[in-house]
Amino acid sequence: MTEAIEKNEVNLPKLKQVLHYIIHNCGCAPNVGKTVLWKILYFSDFDYYELFEEYLTGETYYKLPHGPAPGDFDTAISELTTEGKIESVDSRYGKYDQKRFLSCDKPDVSLLSATELQHIENTISKYSHMNASQVSAISHADLPYIATKDTAPIQYELVFYRDPQVSHRTA
Repeated sequence: MTEAIEKNEVNLPKLKQVLHYIIHNCGCAPNVGKTVLWKILYFSDFDYYELFEEYLTGETYYKLPHGPAPGDFDTAISELTTEGKIESVDSRYGKYDQKRFLSCDKPDVSLLSATELQHIENTISKYSHMNASQVSAISHADLPYIATKDTAPIQYELVFYRDPQVSHRTA
């Protein structure tokens, strides 16, 4: 992944809490592998920014062929695994190999507000029932992804140019 001049400052402790919370709440579903987690995390961050005009985690996402990809995902997963909070499992979903993550412990949410938790729960409810192809197709249709050059960081500010039919802002 390429570095950018305008790379966001990720709040890694908060990213880890958000990621662990998502894994704890939907990681056991057979359709929720790494790709679905990436997209739930992406929509949690970008939709939150659109609604509240502030970062949830500050994670930098890159435009890759299969959709937005979080730049610090592997670091967060590695630390959560080392801390014994999650474990990774290789499995199959249909005809596809899948990397899944399971929660081993109740997530610490001390860095998250009630509003943030509710937003993440809403995002989980909206996307966690989808398979990787379905949620990737939605992310490919999102204006921030469309407007970004291949492999470049996706700028959060692009959420304000989303089509009104998919925008999360009420006015």
